[in-house]
Amino acid sequence: MRYPEFLKDRGTIGFVAPSMGCTTEPYRSAFDNAIKRFHSMGYKTIEGPNCRCDSGIGISNTPKKCAEELNESYVSADSDVLISCGGGELMCEVVPYIDFERVKQSKPKWYMGYSDNTNFTFLEATIADTAGIYGPCAGSFGMEVWHESLTDAFNLLCGRKLSFTNYPMWEKESIKDENAPFVGYNLTEKSCISSIPTVAKESRLTMRGRLLGGCMDCLINLLGTSFDHVREFNERYSDDGIIWFLEACDLNVMGMRRAMWQMKNAGWFSNVKGFLIGRPAHFGEEMFGIDHRQALSSLLREFNVPIIMDLDIGHMSPMMPVVCGSMADVSFDGSNFTISYDIEQ
Repeated sequence: MRYPEFLKDRGTIGFVAPSMGCTTEPYRSAFDNAIKRFHSMGYKTIEGPNCRCDSGIGISNTPKKCAEELNESYVSADSDVLISCGGGELMCEVVPYIDFERVKQSKPKWYMGYSDNTNFTFLEATIADTAGIYGPCAGSFGMEVWHESLTDAFNLLCGRKLSFTNYPMWEKESIKDENAPFVGYNLTEKSCISSIPTVAKESRLTMRGRLLGGCMDCLINLLGTSFDHVREFNERYSDDGIIWFLEACDLNVMGMRRAMWQMKNAGWFSNVKGFLIGRPAHFGEEMFGIDHRQALSSLLREFNVPIIMDLDIGHMSPMMPVVCGSMADVSFDGSNFTISYDIEQ
């Protein structure tokens, strides 16, 4: 696995929009404020041509132009790291135009984004053996007072912090809108992490393996296509074993279960060491009398590996940054979750 160099002091942060750009509120103002913040911290910034574009369908521009921006920005010496402007709906259409062979042959560069950006963070790991960060997009850094999770994500990007713990509270409903683009997270819910097997008092669940995953909505689109190289990835890293980190956006309870069934029967979990499940965007909903915990855990029990659920991963803020492709050590004591990345440079 290839690990990029961390962002150095006074380095240059590049922004790209292979999914949605920052053209509507509150994203435009949040993006502007993020750039202002980075400049005040001593960093330089550079924007790709699609960052403020909205001429595409579900993405910033045409799939080809979105890929051209990403391809060129990734290999350009003008930026040291890349942060995606945002998620979106149809980055899958960009994938055929991304030059993964060029990515594989070039000097690796940190790319950070989540949700629709799974289409790059997952594939750069499985196709190009290059680690990426499943973490906040550019506009999140426009928050007037950064939440600890944003500081964590940026410290990871800079290599100042490689071990992270869960946050005590999370946001069920955001109050960020066009009238309040810089507002912090609406932290109303207490951490609700659970595990299978259940961790007894004064005991600890631990595991070590290579991280792989992202947003299930995107992953099932990639499954079975010519971009599905998970079987080969499992073989290359068979000695490590895979810790799958997964979360969902639009999928409801049964949609999540169907996605898991599809990944399972495609052989994706053949080398699994454990599952890290983020809070889904449909958190709290039930179908046929079961919630997402029951729907997923009953399907995954057969693997006889640890399952940790409702983690700070993905769409229900805050989110801890996850290094897709990295070796990681995970521990959970019944209330506190810790993940540490083993990154060699």
